[in-house]
Amino acid sequence: MGAADMIDKGKGNVLGVLVDIVDYEAATARILEAARERRPYAVTALAVHGVMTGVQDPAHNARLNSFDLVTPDGQPVRGALNLLHHAQLGDRVYGPTLTLRVLEQAAAEGLPVYLYGSTQPTLDRLVPALEGKFPALKIAGVEASKFRGAQPGEPAEIAERIKASGARIVLVGLGCPRQEVFTYAMRPLLDMPLLAVGAAFDYHAGLLKNPPAWMQKYSLEWLWRLGLEPKRLWRRYILLNPNYLARLAAQRSGAWKATPPPATDEPVQGFAV
Repeated sequence: MGAADMIDKGKGNVLGVLVDIVDYEAATARILEAARERRPYAVTALAVHGVMTGVQDPAHNARLNSFDLVTPDGQPVRGALNLLHHAQLGDRVYGPTLTLRVLEQAAAEGLPVYLYGSTQPTLDRLVPALEGKFPALKIAGVEASKFRGAQPGEPAEIAERIKASGARIVLVGLGCPRQEVFTYAMRPLLDMPLLAVGAAFDYHAGLLKNPPAWMQKYSLEWLWRLGLEPKRLWRRYILLNPNYLARLAAQRSGAWKATPPPATDEPVQGFAV
């Protein structure tokens, strides 16, 4: 697919969160361009839960609206863009799949990547899996989450480690919304794209299985995830999904304006690393 065939129509308001109307080709191209040019570039892929974190927290919503690229990770978010903004998107831009596309191109161009987040056992499985899939991939560094708040001066130390590694792209796997807060906070410290990739680390390490294609097509991935992790995810899906649909209907009918808060560059304190 050439550049003329990519879908990249700017941002659309979904419940006050600005989501990019893009396809995989456009999203990958934008990330790689920033990596080549050594530009700070904050990326996340939001499903319903990610959008609702913004709805429920105006300060976080403003941070999300400052991201350079927010892809429609879930089919309900893609559907909202189509319903509200006539986006005509044929598919979502799913974080784990976008990760593979970015890594494939990074390997082809010799752009080293840094993996930040998750646990050491997961990373120990992830690295050989990625190297097996992309033999030319250069993994500049690997750093597990510390599962605590950042200490004074620690973000700058993390940034220095990443820069010293020679990385040109950072993948952040901390879970939503921790990874978005981390990506937002670290963007001013790094001259490269940071991608908040959600469960991509677990999927590509072989710890989670993707649902069948038919479940993904009909927006039932949440049901699959709920079955895999009911104790952890039941509140996310049983409570948030109906809330999302009700708010979407209100925005579509005009009963709720869903005004997006302006993007912010205010520093965030005490974020998790």
